[in-house]
Amino acid sequence: MAPPRLGPVTIGASRLETDELAEAMLRSPFGQIDTSNNYAQGRSEAALGRARRGSDPAVIFSKADADPVTGAFDGDRVLRSFEETVTRLGVARLPVYHLHDPYTVTLREAAGPGGAIGALVALREQGLVDAIGIAAGPLDLLEAYLDTGAFDAVLTHNRYTLVDRGAAPLIAAARQRGIAVFNAAPFGGGLLAGSPRAAGRYAYRPAAPELLAYVDRLDALCREWAVPLPAAAVHFSLRAPDVDSTVVGISSTAQLTALQALVDHPVPDGFFAAVAELGDPP
Repeated sequence: MAPPRLGPVTIGASRLETDELAEAMLRSPFGQIDTSNNYAQGRSEAALGRARRGSDPAVIFSKADADPVTGAFDGDRVLRSFEETVTRLGVARLPVYHLHDPYTVTLREAAGPGGAIGALVALREQGLVDAIGIAAGPLDLLEAYLDTGAFDAVLTHNRYTLVDRGAAPLIAAARQRGIAVFNAAPFGGGLLAGSPRAAGRYAYRPAAPELLAYVDRLDALCREWAVPLPAAAVHFSLRAPDVDSTVVGISSTAQLTALQALVDHPVPDGFFAAVAELGDPP
């Protein structure tokens, strides 16, 4: 079954815990929300479920997660995770359902009898999910799961940004195979958004001096072209022809409002050509 038609931006609800923010997300013009079973120990899904009752819901995507106590991630756990998710959200089915960070099992276990992949396929065959995806960090792991031929979608994060093109081959290959591509974390964990908490860090780790120096040059170029660095980061992903939806994490209503401004910010012709003249990111 083909994935649903995706909008250019999906807002992420990893740290969503308040009903006010959940309601703002559902009313936002973006129309798509990404969450997961284990985000905020289930409180993100619960908040979205409370907010969507009595309103026209946005499209909500979610993910199966390993057992938070035992780490089990077999087929039975996928089915339990799905039931927990749809119960919290108050829905009967999901348009996209990802296998999320399958780090506690091997691919052989996930693909074997009673494994996570078989359970996802069964959910799709039963019409309980329209499409199944794989969402994780390591690119080699994503490639291995896509090579099984079972998946309709892939979510990669922090690997395809203004300063990191590592996921480009994966994204291009997925697109050639008709697999929907979610590109998450275009700000690299906050560095490209100017977040004080992310100062000196990229993808949640200390950034190399060479990378920080490149970001400084990039920021200077953005000022020259009157394009805020966060807007450039978002538009880098939005303009990528092989990316179906850019996933941006939101943790406040102020961030939600700011994201719309970044998406709407004009980017002059020639700007990204000027970025390319800076050379390849380190």
